[in-house]
Amino acid sequence: MNQHRTLAQEILNAVGGASNISSFTNCITRLRINPVDPNKIDEARIKKTKGVLGVVNDETYQIVLGPGTVNKVADEFTSLIQSGEGSESSAASAQVQDQGQDIKAELKKKNNTPFKNFLRKIGNIFIPMIPALVGAGLINGIAGLMANLMKTGFSPEWMVTLQPIISVIGSAFFLYLTVFAGLNAAKEFGGTPSLGGAVSAIIIAPSVADITYSYPLIGEITLNPGQGGIIGAIFAAILISYLEKWLRKRMPAAIDIIVTPTIALLVVGIVTIFVFMPLAGVVSQGIGSVTTWLLANGGPFSGFVLAASFLPLVMFGLHQALIPIHAELITQMGYTALLPILAMAGAGQVGAAIAIYMKLKRNKSMRNLIKGVLPVGFLGIGEPLIYGVSLPLGRPFVTACIGGGFGGAVLGLYAMSGNFIGSMAIGPSGLVLVPLVTGPLSIGASIIGYLLGLVASYIAGFLLTYFFGFTKELLLEHNKDTE
Repeated sequence: MNQHRTLAQEILNAVGGASNISSFTNCITRLRINPVDPNKIDEARIKKTKGVLGVVNDETYQIVLGPGTVNKVADEFTSLIQSGEGSESSAASAQVQDQGQDIKAELKKKNNTPFKNFLRKIGNIFIPMIPALVGAGLINGIAGLMANLMKTGFSPEWMVTLQPIISVIGSAFFLYLTVFAGLNAAKEFGGTPSLGGAVSAIIIAPSVADITYSYPLIGEITLNPGQGGIIGAIFAAILISYLEKWLRKRMPAAIDIIVTPTIALLVVGIVTIFVFMPLAGVVSQGIGSVTTWLLANGGPFSGFVLAASFLPLVMFGLHQALIPIHAELITQMGYTALLPILAMAGAGQVGAAIAIYMKLKRNKSMRNLIKGVLPVGFLGIGEPLIYGVSLPLGRPFVTACIGGGFGGAVLGLYAMSGNFIGSMAIGPSGLVLVPLVTGPLSIGASIIGYLLGLVASYIAGFLLTYFFGFTKELLLEHNKDTE
């Protein structure tokens, strides 16, 4: 049995077996499980399982495994459930199902406020696109590096031929990002994905440049391909999903397959052209302008506040509201200057973890945990450090967040001079983000700026936690001999 199957089996046993899983999925770092009865989960056993980096108990039960590993474990997890190796008897399964319904309903009532649920859906639109965003972003970076080399005079024939090819491979996904957003939005809101993609494609269709109309008091409006961008696509996809469901309930089955999609696409297409494109265009431009203004004028202060407050936003699930902003900035400017600043939050946790390791010299279990998860912390996987190290201690979590703010201030200082440090894609952070760093400066200068921010966060997180992260009582409580 391979290591990923072994890990999947350990997790399956610890969460109560296949009968205790109503559904599951995975994102770039986490296996996300919807348990029937959360009380059946042996969390202590999961945390001790080799290969598990941490757990997050939110609306879904999330087991942090790290990039790459999570995909392989999820495949094995699927295989185990389908093969029945993790199943209990049908009677036991039914009993667990009955016992868990009240608990599950209570948890949903607690966690699924309309606002948080909407933010989760917005986040779920972009999570499936992260691998493509990262891959295409890296390829774009390579194409940009080749173009810069050619400008300096280094232009061998093979590079002249290869650079346009690499550029097309890297940029094609971003050209149609609007369509992908529409596909996923329709799926997330219960509609047909192809209809979401079809109505979103209107936004980037070259022929919209021929459309001109007038509104009273506003005057003439001329559309441009891409106007409204991702925000317009999401609006259109959500509307067509609700309209499609409404029509299907009222349409005779004999003509439903023909009439429903035709009416839905025609109506929402018209609304997209006359409402969503001009309105979302204003919103999109506003997002780009406000973000640029905030960083350019707020400088170190804005960078500090954004980085220091990011992890508390993550804990409340509010960070998902930033995902479409990142995507919109990438569409407009070719990079998001927000992501590198927010990535400093994780770097503050790294510095804090090193300080905790040095302070708690007698706490062997904590020191062993830190040794195990610190490497992935440097690579931008911050959940194990947050949920396993700093947050349980309380005060060190606060000093770590403040430490991350100092790295944000460094990048804010760059932004104040117009030299934004940006990322070509969303998803990675920490050292893994380095290949995606770009901006008005050269690639080398942008990477140096980003690394300076990381180092500032490491140092500040360490110093603040070492000197201010522990009261005498907290130190006495946790600096004890443990195994």
